Amino acid sequence: MDKVHHLDPVDSNTRGPDFLNSMLRVGVLGAGRLGRATQIVHRMFTDKECYTFLSMSGPMIPGGLRQVVRHLVEKEFIDAIVTSGANIVHDLVEAFGGAHYRVPAGKDDLALREAGMGRIADIFVKEEDFEKFEKGIYDFLDNLSEQQRISLAPSEFLRELGDTVSDSHSIVRQASLHGVPIFSPGLMDSMLGFHLYTYSTTKPLALDFVKDLRILGEIITEQKKTGAIMLGGGLTKHFTMGSTILRGGLDLAVQITLDRPEGGSSGGAPLVEGVSWQKMQIESNFETVIGDATVLFPLMILASL
Repeated sequence: MDKVHHLDPVDSNTRGPDFLNSMLRVGVLGAGRLGRATQIVHRMFTDKECYTFLSMSGPMIPGGLRQVVRHLVEKEFIDAIVTSGANIVHDLVEAFGGAHYRVPAGKDDLALREAGMGRIADIFVKEEDFEKFEKGIYDFLDNLSEQQRISLAPSEFLRELGDTVSDSHSIVRQASLHGVPIFSPGLMDSMLGFHLYTYSTTKPLALDFVKDLRILGEIITEQKKTGAIMLGGGLTKHFTMGSTILRGGLDLAVQITLDRPEGGSSGGAPLVEGVSWQKMQIESNFETVIGDATVLFPLMILASL
């Protein structure tokens, strides 16, 4: 039997990226889970046969992960992204010249509203930055042909949009440059979706969500191995795992979540549950880490790279 190896604060192996390897040696509870998850992520990044998804729910981009994700796309560690529409919106808010800010001390929600600010936990975005975003989207839509506006799948729409973005730090931009498709099954549940709706009241516009499933299905069936890093749960996690049913499920998987399993939600469901649904291979390698992805994911990436 392996012994628990306790962390030593003066050991050089507890500093920098080696810190996660030390947690792997601890081997139990949260430290062990984080160490094993990091090891799985490293396997995804180094196995050339593994097609790797990154799925994101919750405020991952406004929460400080924009450059981490951009780097993974730019260096081709990630092959596809599945995300909420909100994370796309917040990437584009910055791409169009806006920013995200820390909520000032003493500011309540009424004061923020009166000042033209929207709050996400302890992050806020200025209304004027959303106006820049709206203008950028409308300008892009005006430059699409009518045929494009009524025939593109959401992933194709986002690829075309990325081609027009000049901010090199943008995830949407880098994904377009490097051929990384972005799938957003809940795209309409976001400010981008709202602007698509308002635009459609004046000009023809209809995205083909079924076409996106055909695109994704063709990708999945061509792969020898699939892996997924899932930040948060819900729709993006379910969509990522569900798409791999076409080949018997994921081979490698890591999820970082704050959700609990008792309610039966997708976000809180243990990954082993996916074996029964053919969303996980019978001999798959997976790990769930309970915690805040904006803290744990960057640590895992530092160690994995």
